[in-house]
Amino acid sequence: MDQQPPGDRDAVGSGAATPTCYRHPDRETGISCTRCERPICPECMVSASVGFQCPDCVRQGSGTGHHPAAARPRTLAGGAVAADPRLVTKILLGVNLAVFLLVSIRPALVNDLTLLGLAWDPSPPPGSVEGVAEGQWYRLMTSMFLHQEVLHIGFNMLGLWWLGGQLEAALGRLRYSALYLLSGLAGSALTYLLAEPNQGSLGASGAVYGLFGGIAVLMRRMNYDMRPVLVLLALNLVFTFTRDGIAWEAHVGGLIAGVAIAVAMVHAPREHRTAVQAGTCALVLLAAVVVIVARTMALT
Repeated sequence: MDQQPPGDRDAVGSGAATPTCYRHPDRETGISCTRCERPICPECMVSASVGFQCPDCVRQGSGTGHHPAAARPRTLAGGAVAADPRLVTKILLGVNLAVFLLVSIRPALVNDLTLLGLAWDPSPPPGSVEGVAEGQWYRLMTSMFLHQEVLHIGFNMLGLWWLGGQLEAALGRLRYSALYLLSGLAGSALTYLLAEPNQGSLGASGAVYGLFGGIAVLMRRMNYDMRPVLVLLALNLVFTFTRDGIAWEAHVGGLIAGVAIAVAMVHAPREHRTAVQAGTCALVLLAAVVVIVARTMALT
């Protein structure tokens, strides 16, 4: 069974102030190191045979006497603890910014990278814009890194930095990358299914909404106060459904995929953790592929 962290068993609403991480005093946490009992945040916690330990105790030889593989520092979700817990987030942010700068120099690239079901012209001449249904499936992924407006990329990158760093530290690089990319793909797939086939869509919002779902699941697992993230998510959803020109399908698809994957990441039984996590990611990918193939068959 998945080991419940000590902080998860603490009574909520006891009136005592929530402790803060001993390495990051600005971060409240309900988790303590099982060895030294100092409070630790998701970025600092290392999965141990029982509960979680802080980086200092791990370096001092915690877990000695166990098999080397079992003593290797792990994140909450079982990923390897990295020296830079935000590396993937930085890379994703850099790719988005690089594509934005490239498009600002060569605006015609938008036509080549945006998510589009069918070409605007039903019988395009050779070399003109085509869509996903016409064989350009790569648009489902390239559109995730494509922005045209400063405000659009600004909000998405703020969300990526704020949400992504915490999730990457808690999940590990590989699991975090899977959550981000599959959430973005799920958002693209739902947009492709429900939006008008000649309606273009672009932006990292589907993936970012996947991070919203993931951080909500993580905070629930850590017994944190979820009100701030739920209020922020609710405001974003209101904005999604009340503003024109927003692909709400990408937001909803990304959010659903992010929640499903995050639940598997942080709640999978320890003895079957990798199988449950990989299986859930495979199911999300399969669902997206089925939706894409079905929509393509309907359009062609």
